[in-house]
Amino acid sequence: MAIEKVKEYFRNLGIEDRVMEFPVSSATVELAAKALNTEPCRIAKTLSFMVGESSILIVAAGDAKIDNKKYKAYFGAKAKMLSPDEVVEKIGHAIGGVCPFAINDGVKVYLDDSLKRFTSVFPACGSSNSAIELTPEELEKYSDFIEWIDVCKIPE
Repeated sequence: MAIEKVKEYFRNLGIEDRVMEFPVSSATVELAAKALNTEPCRIAKTLSFMVGESSILIVAAGDAKIDNKKYKAYFGAKAKMLSPDEVVEKIGHAIGGVCPFAINDGVKVYLDDSLKRFTSVFPACGSSNSAIELTPEELEKYSDFIEWIDVCKIPE
């Protein structure tokens, strides 16, 4: 199970005890916010795309939406999300639990600037009922990210 891979990943970093599992679903931004009793914008959602032959993940704030013009300007391609089956195969986690931890080799991780306005955020941990609270600096450290990018728009 993907959550076991994530727990093992965090065990090796000495922070496995920070992984939270809930008796309810946290598979969407709204459900995760409810399970964590926090604002939806503080949920760090992980979106899966194909760029050419490469799978990428973009971790963004829960209230952010991909801005197609910014995405195309940065990646040189139109945003093409992976299907649910492709996400499992190419990323290693199922939708609802996708996170930038313990993913398949070769997947590139980007962190969107929309996360920088928070002192901590809550990404999933490989299952549809898990999360971990991390600062943006910890998210950088533990996600093996390529770089911070600005490809989202945030509602006013």
